[in-house]
Amino acid sequence: SVDRAASRTAARTTAADAPVRYVDVRTNTLVVQAVRPAAAYDLVAAAGIDRALVRVETSADRPRPLYDIRGGDAYYMNGSGRCSVGFAVTKGTQQGFATAGHCGRPGTTTSGYNQVAQGSFQASTFPGRDTAWVATNTNWTSTPYVKGQGAANVQVTGSTQSPVGASVCRSGSTTGWHCGVIQQHNTSVTYPEGTISGVTRTTVCAEPGDSGGSYISGSQAQGVTSGGSGNCSSGGTTFYQPVNPLLQAYALTLKTTTGPGPGDPGEPGEPGGTWAAGTVYAAGAQVTYGGVTYRCLQAHQAQPGWQPPNVPALWQQV
Repeated sequence: SVDRAASRTAARTTAADAPVRYVDVRTNTLVVQAVRPAAAYDLVAAAGIDRALVRVETSADRPRPLYDIRGGDAYYMNGSGRCSVGFAVTKGTQQGFATAGHCGRPGTTTSGYNQVAQGSFQASTFPGRDTAWVATNTNWTSTPYVKGQGAANVQVTGSTQSPVGASVCRSGSTTGWHCGVIQQHNTSVTYPEGTISGVTRTTVCAEPGDSGGSYISGSQAQGVTSGGSGNCSSGGTTFYQPVNPLLQAYALTLKTTTGPGPGDPGEPGEPGGTWAAGTVYAAGAQVTYGGVTYRCLQAHQAQPGWQPPNVPALWQQV
């Protein structure tokens, strides 16, 4: 068809000034939208298409790929080292994400999980704290999600700090999704590069490349992965930099949603029960599961495996 012929020719030539082509089936005409009409006619001539079959429309649009910023996804620094996105943020109209300070210094350039140019570090603190944020280019859009189990989207609805003993999960580009409990807030830890203060100690494992990735408790953002010991085979202790001081230090706004996320809703609750994976529960909400009533202790988005009897940090039997 003339559309395929034009597309084949566009693939072999520079068609940036005539980027959109489609067939108007009502008139059986090839429509070419072009920034410069001359570029459209050059493309048509190169494809050997009769100009009588073509309608050229002038348009200033220059389509480009669009990519999502999501917690837990990989990014690369200066085309080499790898860290993980913490949480998508905005600063006014600027899109970006929070991450760990030891991953880069101001001016360090980043590319995304797909190795496409992404942005650059705007501010970074390490040691002392382990905080940073990256401003992205217009191809990247902040989304209120973290990459969860099986790559399902876990929505972020806020950043209320969870207490010691609460369930918490971490998402990172090396080891994916792992969960544990919060052991201690306001901890100091000394790395070879210096001492970091104000971090939170957890039982969640992590490995190199997970740095900067998301810690989330239910649907509440908790922090970005800093460092630790052990690995996800033998276990270990990992520390995260709390997200709220990071946001305040750089005047950032966490990207959040209160609507249902598009991720896999998981399996429904027991027959006759009201609990369901994928649902966002507020503190105080009540559900039934297996004929028993439970009260929600902390706001979260339910995940497969987080049935009320399994997570006493989230649910209390009534």
